[in-house]
Amino acid sequence: MTQGQVTRRVLLVVNTHSAEARTVVASVVSSLVDAGVEIVLTEEDADLVAPEGPLTAEWVTVRPADEGAADDVDVVVVLGGDGTVLRAAERARDSGAPLFGVNLGHVGFLAEAEPESLRDVVAAIVAGRWVTEERMTLDIQVLSGGVVSHRTWALNEVAIEKRARARMIDVMVEVDGRPLSRWGCDGVVCATPTGSTAYAFSAGGPVVWPEVSAMLVVPLSAHALFARPMVVSPTSIVAIDLDQGSSAVLSADGRRNVDVAGASRIEVRQNPRPVRFARISQAPFTDRLVAKFDLPVAGWRGRRSEAQ
Repeated sequence: MTQGQVTRRVLLVVNTHSAEARTVVASVVSSLVDAGVEIVLTEEDADLVAPEGPLTAEWVTVRPADEGAADDVDVVVVLGGDGTVLRAAERARDSGAPLFGVNLGHVGFLAEAEPESLRDVVAAIVAGRWVTEERMTLDIQVLSGGVVSHRTWALNEVAIEKRARARMIDVMVEVDGRPLSRWGCDGVVCATPTGSTAYAFSAGGPVVWPEVSAMLVVPLSAHALFARPMVVSPTSIVAIDLDQGSSAVLSADGRRNVDVAGASRIEVRQNPRPVRFARISQAPFTDRLVAKFDLPVAGWRGRRSEAQ
């Protein structure tokens, strides 16, 4: 829904390794502070308040870099690429604060805006003019001997991959309590529609429009007759049983990793808690896809009427 009140508090998440981001943050903060907006940073980005940095301690509040970092903020402004957006999602999901990304990376598929529209972005944030869009997330459980040994979540995808470079893993894949297939493979990716343009895409999976409610299952270099990417129901439970002699690494969004021993079971299902994004543009996903991947659309003549 469109926000109806002026923004009072913003959590900034910045790619501090990017010289461009460190430059841009000074302009963003100056505009927000002039409008009476309180700035919040996490300890991860605390060096931005160093004496030589663009911020001073009088302008900001520094909070622990945990799931409560976005409590009581109106919006989370992300200055960086998709990796920075994923880090911001870890901080914002529990609070429900929407993420507003300004792309300072390469593709920046999760970002809403490019640097050249920064002035309009800041104005919209100050005025609270945005539409909130919810994105599906995944709930991931690792079970050993029937007992949950690890639990995490993902916005883009969870990847279960071999630990040893020279050795495949052997997995049995199950969907909704029924066996699907056994694969000797490098791994398996389970992705959301948001993650369909990330790891799953590079592994040969389909692009899924974000308003579609579904889950992707994409095998990685599987030695099997049937090893195609699949799209399953958002209510499905996908289970991946590791063979006794296999060991793997589980990675959620490429950020939260855990070793998985042989004979373990990984269950993936929809998480009831989404991640919210703030949008000021109603551009169709098709346009975003064309722009981000620089797709060839020259010569398009538009939709013709039936009379033509």
